[in-house]
Amino acid sequence: MKKPREGLIKAIVVDASPTARDLLVNLLQGSGEIVVIGTGKNGEEAVALACRLQPDVVAMEVSLPGMDGLEATRRIMREAPAPIVLIGGGGMHRDVDLTFKALQAGALTVVKKPGLADPETCEKLVQAVRLMADVPVVHHWGRKERTGTSSPVKTNPGPVSRDALSKRSIQLVGIASSTGGPGVLANILHSLRAGFPVPIIIVQHVTNGFATGLAEWLTTQTELVVSVASHGERPQPGAVLVAPDDYHVQLKSDGTIELYKGQPYRGLRPSANYLFRSMAKVYGQNAMGIILTGMGDDGVEGIETLKKAGSITIAQDEVSCVVYGMPREAVARKAVDLVLDPDQIAGMLGQITRPSSEGAINAGI
Repeated sequence: MKKPREGLIKAIVVDASPTARDLLVNLLQGSGEIVVIGTGKNGEEAVALACRLQPDVVAMEVSLPGMDGLEATRRIMREAPAPIVLIGGGGMHRDVDLTFKALQAGALTVVKKPGLADPETCEKLVQAVRLMADVPVVHHWGRKERTGTSSPVKTNPGPVSRDALSKRSIQLVGIASSTGGPGVLANILHSLRAGFPVPIIIVQHVTNGFATGLAEWLTTQTELVVSVASHGERPQPGAVLVAPDDYHVQLKSDGTIELYKGQPYRGLRPSANYLFRSMAKVYGQNAMGIILTGMGDDGVEGIETLKKAGSITIAQDEVSCVVYGMPREAVARKAVDLVLDPDQIAGMLGQITRPSSEGAINAGI
């Protein structure tokens, strides 16, 4: 567990543009809670600064000259682990791809590059640095990145009594994730083969402007079809739907998707509570809800509703979480049936939807 920090948050700032660097420094130090102890203009300098200064947090542009933000993240996590906040534009395909690969490699979150004319984005950067500075990053749960020719990850699950999970036919899987989520989602989806028999809906907390990029990146990590959810869409077997920017996703009584501009939950829109509650109403015991790594308690109220409806509910275990916040709250409220690591969750998904005549579900626990 990370020791409580004394004094100001010590940050390093890395951006190729001197003007952008100065803006970032002024924004962070203007908060009164953060002191910038070093600045750099490329990935090599980011790694050197992290090793030499041991900052509480690294705020780093994704698209850097020379060593880019992805390779710098890998090096920092290997040589001087520190919380990394990525700064990106969310526009160019290469930058989006680098961003999510860097998140998979151990960076904690991504924020849009702020501008003086956008105070909301400026505040979100400061808030991200403030929050991520307290996240311990000693280890990182992951796997080797998938290449175009790699085969799905195989698990060696152990038997779990079908009586313990009941003989329900799962028709929909809902997943909530936040800090550390993209890499875990990639790990789980990577393990599922084409022809997966039910739809999956994901609510991942991500900076506005990055939902489409997340869906595109996840497509490269799995044999399943991943896209951003659309209003009126009917989830199809084998499809993975990602909640769009700034909309709650819920299911109507006929099973179609409704995108809803309701009140944010603790500042979050989308919130997994909307998805989980609607799943409980529409699918009852024929749904599965999963809460992955993340800060706060989003999805916990919803997964409680799912459990009361007889759905199967799962939380990611503490050891594999980047931030054991959302899963901790779900476990504390006794809202989950099982606590599993990502490989075990993938094993459960790969087995639980098979015909009941197979006898036992292999869940890796």
